[in-house]
Amino acid sequence: MRRIAFLLPLLTSAVVQGQRYIAQVKPTGQELWGYMSSTGEMVVPPTYKGCFRFNESGYAAVQDPATKNGAFINTKGERLATEVGAFQLISSFGGGDVQGFSCGLAPVKVGETWGFLNTEGKLAVQPVYDKVDAFESCLSTVMKGKKLFILTAEGKETPVADAGIVDVKSFTDGLAPFKTKDKLHGFMNGDQQVVIPATFLSVGYFSNGLAWAKDKSEKVGFIDKQGQWVIAPTFEAAKEMDPVSGLARVKSGETWYYVDRGGREVRPSGATGLGDFSEGLAEAKQGELTGFLGPDGNWAIQPQFQGARAFKNGFAAAKRGEVWGYIDTKGNWVIEPRFDAVKDMEKVP
Repeated sequence: MRRIAFLLPLLTSAVVQGQRYIAQVKPTGQELWGYMSSTGEMVVPPTYKGCFRFNESGYAAVQDPATKNGAFINTKGERLATEVGAFQLISSFGGGDVQGFSCGLAPVKVGETWGFLNTEGKLAVQPVYDKVDAFESCLSTVMKGKKLFILTAEGKETPVADAGIVDVKSFTDGLAPFKTKDKLHGFMNGDQQVVIPATFLSVGYFSNGLAWAKDKSEKVGFIDKQGQWVIAPTFEAAKEMDPVSGLARVKSGETWYYVDRGGREVRPSGATGLGDFSEGLAEAKQGELTGFLGPDGNWAIQPQFQGARAFKNGFAAAKRGEVWGYIDTKGNWVIEPRFDAVKDMEKVP
């Protein structure tokens, strides 16, 4: 496939030697998306209305602009040959992306049912399920009719034995949230052992050994993998804890701020629109400008951008004027702004 090269500054300290990163970008004046490497080279020309992130499988999911069917491409833009000609893709739990390959398998909808393709384009798991999740920790929750199963990456399915469990979410850190008929939530492991009983009104996913949980008084705190309160439930809302900074965003009344594992509060002054910490930094606003806070609540990167995305793999998308580029963790431009829209830099082989 023909490549279009843009002469952009080379990435310096943010790149690990030998490691490659690729992001989805929409060049100025274009209606279509393509892919750019962290050195600024356009490795896949802008030819897609719908394209999604590369992951460590070396493939990204794309949507055919004419048929809306799904497909997978490699970092040269070459399409993976698949034994099924037409299939649909599945959205991630945030809804803004689709799930690609994880543990060597990608969920695809063939006709009215779901199965899993492998990276050779073969149906490693036949499309017999009415509902699936992507693999996390090499386990997936799938459904046939109203029956739930835990599926391994080898294709072994085990029925969810407890008839009182009506839903099981994705596995993270080896545990999956589940919901009972009574609309209470707990956690199970891959062997379906209930590790944390269903006593909560709702729960999040485990990150850095903690998950937020809402008790029956409708207050939110953080529990460990034994289901014990590490941070007492006193908040109206909470987000996952960043493993680098050790901070999570929480809400008391109408105010958002941060807490660490010990419950110590970090309340940034002079900052609004607080985002979640990612890779040790959190985007926030001062007036109309966006910068990044450090774990101490002070500005690590001064507010100077018209917009920004969270850090991923040492890069953050940032906006200057009406166009986007990428900065490093010091706030230096590593790819000068020249795009109408961009997404995160993702690691590829």
